[in-house]
Amino acid sequence: MQCATRRGFFNLLSFRQSLNTLSHLRPISFSSDLKMAIKVGETLPNVDLFEGNPGGKVNTSDLVKGKRIVIFGVPGAFTPSCHKTHLPGYIEQAQEIRGKGIADIICVSVNDPFVMAAWGEQQGATGKVRMLADTTAEFTKAIDVAMDLTGPLGGIRAKRFAMLVDNGVVKAIDVEPDGTGLSCSLSNNFLKKL
Repeated sequence: MQCATRRGFFNLLSFRQSLNTLSHLRPISFSSDLKMAIKVGETLPNVDLFEGNPGGKVNTSDLVKGKRIVIFGVPGAFTPSCHKTHLPGYIEQAQEIRGKGIADIICVSVNDPFVMAAWGEQQGATGKVRMLADTTAEFTKAIDVAMDLTGPLGGIRAKRFAMLVDNGVVKAIDVEPDGTGLSCSLSNNFLKKL
C-alpha cells in the first residue's frame, strides 16, 4: 500500500512538473472557431468604422440605410494577397459591380484609418472602393469573422470575406474556409451573387 501511495505522489509530482514546463504557452480557446459568421437574413450590427482619419467616423447603420452595398474584409492593408489580388479585383471591377445596383463597395480591415487611406490612395481606390478602418476589431468581432493573428500581424484580424447587404440585411456572405485564402471572396466570384 505504501508503494502505491509513493507511486501516486510521484505521478502527481511528475504531472505538476509537466505543467510547469508548459506554463509559457497561452491557453487555447476554440470558442471563436465554433462561431459562425453573420448569416443571410441577419441585420448588420451597429458599429463605428473610420474613414481617412480618426475624425472620419462612419456608422454601419447609416452606411447601409436604404442601399445595396458590398462589404469585403481583408486581414491587413499592404499584406501580399490583400495588396496584389483582393483589393485590386474590387477596384478593377467596381464599375461592373455598381452596374448590378450596388451603391457602395466597402473594404474593411482591422487597421488604423491613416493606413487604410494610404493603402486606398496607393491602389487607386478613390471613387471606386471606400477604405474603412475597424480600429478595435469591433465590427470584425460583431460579425464573427475575427481570427487571432498575434504572431504574424500583431493581433486580432478579419478573416477574408465578402458580403452583400441590402438596407442593413445580409443577403449573401462568403467567408474563406481557412480565413485567408483567395477563392469565394474574390470580386470575380462574389460578382456572381449580385
